[in-house]
Amino acid sequence: MFLGEYEHSIDQKGRLAIPARFRESLQSGLVLARGLDRCISAYPWDEWKALAEKLAALPMTHSNVRRLTRTTFSSAFRVDLDAQGRILLPQPLRDYAAIHDAAVLVGMHRLFEIWSPGLWTAEREAMIDSAWQLAEELEL
Repeated sequence: MFLGEYEHSIDQKGRLAIPARFRESLQSGLVLARGLDRCISAYPWDEWKALAEKLAALPMTHSNVRRLTRTTFSSAFRVDLDAQGRILLPQPLRDYAAIHDAAVLVGMHRLFEIWSPGLWTAEREAMIDSAWQLAEELEL
């Protein structure tokens, strides 16, 4: 389970250190893809396969299914941890998420997200301001 929030710098080669607590779940590798909220979604390989199966089960005759499938798979990169527990963030994903010198890794239970610090600060403030409304609407 991915929990917490961690800020790390990005080195000159575009590598990002993964928190030690996350690494155990990533031994089979992971897939990075465009997130829905201007971030990078990071899926352990098994979670990515489950998502791929769900998308494959949807009817490709629906234009929204085709579009979601395209956006999901065209932006996806399989990556592995190096010996120091780092991953290389592909440039297209860094550009999409406006990630430059640093990134914030945010636990999301079965996956984690990688945010630019500025966008994460804005998202976190919006979440805090609306948490009670979200809980009320979702009946949590």
